[in-house]
Amino acid sequence: MKAIILAILLFLLPILIIWISEKVSIIKKIGTVVIAYALGFAIGNSGFFGEDVKQVQNLVTTITIPLALPLLLMSFDYRNWKTLTGNSIKALITGLISVIIVIVIGNYFFSDTVPESWKISGLLVGVYSGGTPNLASLKNILDVKNDTYIIIHSLDMLISSVYLLFFLTIGKFVYGFFLPKFKYKNIKEEEHTKATDVENYKGVLSAKQIFPNLKSLGISILIFAIGGGLSLIVAKEFQMLVAILTITSLGIAASFLSKIKQNDKNFELGMYFIIVFSMTVSSMAKFSSFEKEVLNLLYFIAYVVSGSMILHIILSKIFKIDSDTTIICSVALICSPPFVPVVASALKNRQIIVSGLSIGIIGYAIGNYIGVLVAYALK
Repeated sequence: MKAIILAILLFLLPILIIWISEKVSIIKKIGTVVIAYALGFAIGNSGFFGEDVKQVQNLVTTITIPLALPLLLMSFDYRNWKTLTGNSIKALITGLISVIIVIVIGNYFFSDTVPESWKISGLLVGVYSGGTPNLASLKNILDVKNDTYIIIHSLDMLISSVYLLFFLTIGKFVYGFFLPKFKYKNIKEEEHTKATDVENYKGVLSAKQIFPNLKSLGISILIFAIGGGLSLIVAKEFQMLVAILTITSLGIAASFLSKIKQNDKNFELGMYFIIVFSMTVSSMAKFSSFEKEVLNLLYFIAYVVSGSMILHIILSKIFKIDSDTTIICSVALICSPPFVPVVASALKNRQIIVSGLSIGIIGYAIGNYIGVLVAYALK
C-alpha cells in the first residue's frame, strides 16, 4: 500500500510543482528541480516509507530518464547550429577542452579522497558540458550511488549559484580586463530574442496540449523501446550504456522531423520526467550518508568550476575570443541554456543570446557521449 502511495506522490507532486511555479514567481526563480529535491528528501526521511518501497523507487528512476531524454533532445532545432559565429565555435571548443582537461587532472589529484573518482569525473564532464539531464543519464550509465548523486547535484547547485552571481556582478569587468571587447553587429531583432524562454510551462497542462503531449510521449516510448531492445544484445555491464546512448542518438535524429517539432512543449514535458526522477532519487537519500564525502566532493567540484574558468580565459586570450562570447559560452556549459538570457541581460548584450543557446543545446546533445568517454578512459 505504501509503495502505491509513494508512486502516486512521485508522479503527481511534480505536476503540482509545475502548476505552482507558473503562479508563484519565487518558486519559479528557485527552480522546479530544486523544489523537487527538497520535497523528495523530506518524503524519504519522514520515516513513513521503509525499505519496502525501494522496488518502486528503482523502477521510477529506471524509466524516467529514458523517457525524458528523447523529449528534451527532439525539442531543439539543431539546424540553428549554422548560426554560430567563428568566435562562438572557438569558445565552445575551448570551453569543452577546458572542462575536460581540468577534470582529468583533478581525477588524478582527488582519486585518493573521492571514491570512484572516475565515475564522478564522468558525471562532472556531463553536467558541465550539458546540464541536469546529462548528469541524470550518466548517473544511470555509470551506476553511481543515489546518495553520491544527490550530494554532487546539491553541491553543483551551490557552487553554480556563486558562479552565476559572479557573472551577474563583476564577471564582465574581470573578463574584460583579459579579453577583447565584443564587436556588435547589425542583427534583426527577432534573431537574437527568439527562444529566450527555454523552460516555460505555461499551457503545458492545458486541454489542448493533451493530444500533442500524448503523441510526443508515444514517440519517446518507442525510442525507449528501441534503446532497451538493443541493450539486450550486449553484455550486462554495457546494457545501460547502449540504451542511453541509443536513446540520445535517436532523440537527436527525431528532432529533424518537422511533425515531431509541432509540439512546442516537448522540452517542458521532458523536464516533467526529470523532476519526477529528481524527486525519486532524493527520496532514496538518507541523512546518515552525508559525511566526509561531502567536503571532498565540494573541493573537487569547486576546483573543476574555477579551474575550467581560468583555463578558458587563457585559451580565449590565445585564440582572441571576446569577453562576452567567452562568458556566455561558459554559462551555457556550466549552468545550461535557461541561464543564457539572464547573463546576457546582465552583460547588456542581447546579440549573444542565440549563440549562447545554441552552444548550450550542443552541450545537451553531446554531454552523454563525452561524459562516458572520459569516465571509461579514466577507469
